[in-house]
Amino acid sequence: MTATLVRSGLEGVVAAETRISGVDGQAGELVIAGFPVEELAEYATFEEVAYLLWKGELPDAQQKETFTRALAAHRALPEIALEALRAAASSEMPAMDALRMAADTLSLEREREEPSGFDGAALTLTASMPLLVAAYWRLCNGQEPLASRPDLGHVANYLYLLTGEEPTPERTRALETYLNTVVDHGLNASTFAARVIIATQSDLVSAVVGALGALKGPLHGGAPGPALDMVFEIGTAERAEPYLREKLERGERLMGFGHRIYKVRDPRADVLAKAAERLFQTDADQALYALAQHVEQTALRLLEEYKPGRHLKTNVEFYTALLLHGLDLPTELFTPTFAIGRVAGWIAHCFEQQRLDRIIRPQSVYVGEHHRQWVPVQAR
Repeated sequence: MTATLVRSGLEGVVAAETRISGVDGQAGELVIAGFPVEELAEYATFEEVAYLLWKGELPDAQQKETFTRALAAHRALPEIALEALRAAASSEMPAMDALRMAADTLSLEREREEPSGFDGAALTLTASMPLLVAAYWRLCNGQEPLASRPDLGHVANYLYLLTGEEPTPERTRALETYLNTVVDHGLNASTFAARVIIATQSDLVSAVVGALGALKGPLHGGAPGPALDMVFEIGTAERAEPYLREKLERGERLMGFGHRIYKVRDPRADVLAKAAERLFQTDADQALYALAQHVEQTALRLLEEYKPGRHLKTNVEFYTALLLHGLDLPTELFTPTFAIGRVAGWIAHCFEQQRLDRIIRPQSVYVGEHHRQWVPVQAR
């Protein structure tokens, strides 16, 4: 029998060609539809980035206005979605479970091609994700969901739906930068799950719900909270070094540092570091920001001391936690908020896979027994 090379977890296997994003871990680069993430994330609106991923080009002024209006027109949840959220809140379910359940109720009754020229299901999924997250959080806290504000953009509307207060431009820009930064990142677990589902000629809602299920897993979507917890546990600058040394000497991982793909730097961390600095200078706890910076510098110095040559740099989790905390988001909403940005990338990959129109069907190697014989139950 010819030996077959098995790559556990499909590591190193190229399963798709894509124009949506490219990750170069050796160079520390992330390209989003041709743009370095540093060039795009802090300047574009979320609507512009979604349009770019779905259409391949940035919109002109008229196209941007048309797309923004089309997306806002889909800001309404079916009653069954609200019922699912109420049931989940009464059972105190984790937010990702509630989001997955409620997303599955979104209607596909709209025409596939709307007058705006965009896929109705794609607009519904993208527009509804912030509504689902905000509605669930309010229900969990004994408050009724709010109606969307048509005069607010996609990101500002999400912040409004959480609190009932119109966000400042600084807070909106900070969250918009974050959502743009995480909108897509190669063929990660949730994106691959979405492509596998849509490749069967299933529907877009099913693909996104599958992606949410993959994102729920802590190995994919659960790290930003612990990165911030570490900063809080340290508490003061003078405790940083003894605390971090103790963790490293016990062989523990420092959350927010090191990445499976990026070997030199995580470019998303650089983008979010700048966004966090701007936010904390104008609208957040500057003492916490100063502590986080000190913890980061201490951690990088100690990682080089304890793990020389490993190039364990700050990753996206560290500044994600700081930025979202600065926006007063609870850690329970960190991963659902990530999904609000990533859904546009999932949908773009689904469109790409639909154009390819080929089912994803890898092979497996059987390693079980052979030549077994049936034995009646009485003789076993």
